[in-house]
Amino acid sequence: MESQHLTLSTLASMEDYDPNSMPVEQARQLIKQFLAPVTEHESIKVQDAFHRTLASDVMSPLNVPPHDYSSMDGYAVRAADLADSGNKLIKIGTSFAGHGFEGAVGAGECVRIMTGATIPAGCDSVVMQEQTKVDGDQIEFSVTCKRGQNIRLVGEDIQQGAVVLAQGQRINAAEMGLLASLGFAEISVFRKLKIAIFSTGDELVQPGKPLAGGQIYDSNRFTLIGLLTELGAEILDMGNIRDDKNAVRSALQKASSQADVIITSGGVSVGDADYIKELLDELGEVVFWKLAMKPGRPLAYGKVGNCHFFGLPGNPVAVMVTFLQFVRNALWELMGQHPKPVFSFQAICTTPIKKAAGRTEFQRGILTQGEDGVWQVQTTGEQGSGILSSMSNANCFIVLPMEQGNVEKGSVVQIQLF
Repeated sequence: MESQHLTLSTLASMEDYDPNSMPVEQARQLIKQFLAPVTEHESIKVQDAFHRTLASDVMSPLNVPPHDYSSMDGYAVRAADLADSGNKLIKIGTSFAGHGFEGAVGAGECVRIMTGATIPAGCDSVVMQEQTKVDGDQIEFSVTCKRGQNIRLVGEDIQQGAVVLAQGQRINAAEMGLLASLGFAEISVFRKLKIAIFSTGDELVQPGKPLAGGQIYDSNRFTLIGLLTELGAEILDMGNIRDDKNAVRSALQKASSQADVIITSGGVSVGDADYIKELLDELGEVVFWKLAMKPGRPLAYGKVGNCHFFGLPGNPVAVMVTFLQFVRNALWELMGQHPKPVFSFQAICTTPIKKAAGRTEFQRGILTQGEDGVWQVQTTGEQGSGILSSMSNANCFIVLPMEQGNVEKGSVVQIQLF
């Protein structure tokens, strides 16, 4: 992967640079300056392309639709004939989807036609069947019609040679169907982003093993595995690394030799056994290590060689919040995608919120629509950064800006949907 040669001396000249208390938006912009997408790509089957990223533009090899066809069940006619024949025509055949009428339609004639069937030669309009009366092969029409009505024209949706999906497009279910509809069996995608993850902390125990005094189960790695799987990344799970400087150093060196990105949880605070910042200074560079946000203040970003490093906090909620607010968009860009702005809007807060100015807060909220149609939100309750159930119970963040103080019940707040 290409490396952006930004240095701390360059960053230090930026306006209001403070790596010890970085505002949220400034941190996002700093990270963005280091990001260069992967360039290697591969050809894979369309059925295997879910959540991959297109490596080049996809141009349509054909027109869609490939022929003029009926958009409803009815009768294919020549519009001028209805006015000339007293609205009565003779049916001479039927056109089915996939089995069109092969003859030509003359004056005073019509063809029964089904949705998706090719328009017969000589016809220029379709009248829906509800506007007709059938008497054997004689069809009486209750309306006149406009030339071209109820017909989908060749190339109306997509013209041959048009770009239908652009490089950087994330392939979801709709894109898979679109590619298949155009006849593509294989597609060129960027290789998967390789991401190494590990937790740090002697107190952590793997699920399935008994807990001793002072120990807790390591949930953060499993949270990260879920978040990264959803993004379509290749995950190198390195487990839990003990609180030993040499062990953490060895893990960072191994991860940087195998991955594009390293994500850790824990070890970025100020405790005696928190080595991440010190080792980043030794093995690479650190851009910032604390943010003016809650939860998630101890968040480190830097480089270990050409490998991006995100040191997430140890608290479970803070791991999810910092990942969703910073890491996810960065990974999308490294994958070659073009992240879209997070959808947010305003809602009425139905619970008071205590907040001190000076940090951006991401409270977990439950968004509902009142009987009057107005969107309203309430917190999930206690907002401690260790209460992971607050993320499971929530469907949005209540985003409170740095300058915001206490929120009174009934106030308008900004909502960010998960």
